[in-house]
Amino acid sequence: MPRESHQIKDMDTTALPLPAGIVIRDLVSHEDRQQCVALQEATWGAGFAELVPPAILQVGPKVGGITAGAFEKSGRLVGFVFGLTGIRHGALAHWSDMLAVVPELRGTGLGGHLKAWQRARCEELGVQVMYWTWDPLVSRNSHLNLNKLGARVDEFVENMYGVTDSTQFGALPTDRFVAAWDLDNLKITRRLAARAADAPLLAESPLAAGGPTAPPPPAWPDAPTVQVAIPRDFPALLTDAPDAAAAFRQHTHAAFTHYFALGYQISSFHPTVDGDGTYLMTRPL
Repeated sequence: MPRESHQIKDMDTTALPLPAGIVIRDLVSHEDRQQCVALQEATWGAGFAELVPPAILQVGPKVGGITAGAFEKSGRLVGFVFGLTGIRHGALAHWSDMLAVVPELRGTGLGGHLKAWQRARCEELGVQVMYWTWDPLVSRNSHLNLNKLGARVDEFVENMYGVTDSTQFGALPTDRFVAAWDLDNLKITRRLAARAADAPLLAESPLAAGGPTAPPPPAWPDAPTVQVAIPRDFPALLTDAPDAAAAFRQHTHAAFTHYFALGYQISSFHPTVDGDGTYLMTRPL
């Protein structure tokens, strides 16, 4: 279910104060949950088939899930976060499934406050790692997840949600990275320090072999470290240049499938001043 669209879009403004008059609290009433469904449809499209229904919003917290909303004094819901808690890789984990903020409050830091609230609740539960998905082609989310939050890529999943009816993802396969965010500040600090000192970018990248508008090369570079480049604004390409968006999906899909199968891992992400980005992938020793 492609629920990560606005999950972290404005979390680079987490230093901002909570917008005036807004409180974050659990969803406690049928009206709260109905407002949450309405915000999902406003965000991902009317009749979106993958929305979380009121019943799941209600029972999820009874087994360790989290459903919280940001409310104005009037009672209007202006943002929410939803996730489920369970076992992953043998440890207690939380899957952060959805986060959305109304358009007029995106970029105010509200998404970051919702995420911080969610993390605090996870720590109370004894959760060790939080997970969520993001599109590898969305540069701003890659920069935020890897370089600001200090998350790591747990896995690459081909066409994770299938072709959806969301208005935001078009008709392309929904390739996704699974982010793993260790709720351990020491681990995060060490990871960010290692990324800051990472090896410089190579002169050539897999996408240099013909570029994203050409078919993937017959043989990918065999090197200890390789690059995979992504576009400046993939969501805009989906609308303005769908053929280019499809070419980027095809090319990066082939690159990630090839290198992850060989055990390579994403070691760092390097955004450029104009908004493009490049992943550094490192072969295991």
